[in-house]
Amino acid sequence: MSDFASINQSKPKISFLVTDLDNTLWDWFEIWYRSFSAMLDAIVAISGLERTQLEAEIRTVHQRRGTSEYSYLIQELPTLQQRYPDADLGQIFKPAIDAYRAERKKAMVLYPTVLPTLRVIKDQGATVVAYTESFAYYTSYRLRKFELDGLIDFLYSPPDNDFPVGVAVAQLRTRPSEEYELRHTRHRHTPRNVRKPEPAVLRTIISEIAGGDYASVAYVGDSLMKDVAMAQAVGVADVHARYGVAQDRQEYELLRRVSHWTPEEVHREKMIASQSDVIPTYTLSDSFAELLDLFTFSAP
Repeated sequence: MSDFASINQSKPKISFLVTDLDNTLWDWFEIWYRSFSAMLDAIVAISGLERTQLEAEIRTVHQRRGTSEYSYLIQELPTLQQRYPDADLGQIFKPAIDAYRAERKKAMVLYPTVLPTLRVIKDQGATVVAYTESFAYYTSYRLRKFELDGLIDFLYSPPDNDFPVGVAVAQLRTRPSEEYELRHTRHRHTPRNVRKPEPAVLRTIISEIAGGDYASVAYVGDSLMKDVAMAQAVGVADVHARYGVAQDRQEYELLRRVSHWTPEEVHREKMIASQSDVIPTYTLSDSFAELLDLFTFSAP
């Protein structure tokens, strides 16, 4: 037996790769921070309001809507409603919305090795599944933007966020509906209020996609608290995308201040980051491509 064959046989065989998306396939935090900061700077400049007050109100809206990416945020901030009664806040703060979109466009890039690695995994016959907590609209947008529609076989995400009373989806999304939908990736919705590391959704995914064959599944994600702990609880090969960890960046404090996460979730995240009480089985130190060194991918 050749050395290559011996090394190849020593790797676990994986037929189903379940991957997180944000900060695993792309730098979601960088996209969020650059676009949100630009928008917040513009809101402060236009309104003259205190940043701390706006941040507190933004957090309240994000927690009510269950997401830190809420497209109707400006219209729901109480201080702006009081300062500009009966006014079209979307029009007044259009420069803030434009700044958000401009920065988002510049920051929207995949991690360098993601696309070629996924192509190799698919060419070898494995099924690729994405599981994210991000709502359907933004997740579908990013998969289309990054040319992952079809390269990922299945996407599991919560449905879209709620809209304000009296606001129809058609008012915000004016293009034909098919332009917002995935054409090749099969999109399935997860329960709205079930969050990682709750293992129920991952168990459902494995049951539906892999027929309950836990031994043939690997799960990769950047969060020790949510991704690695969940995969370990379920009993599949857990892989930590350490290259995507953003919690130690100074800018991350802004996300903590305005996030939809509960104070308990923020505290636990900080504790895990500092104490490392969740130990991953496998680690991707520098890139997504390291998956190819860890596993043999093949059809079921």
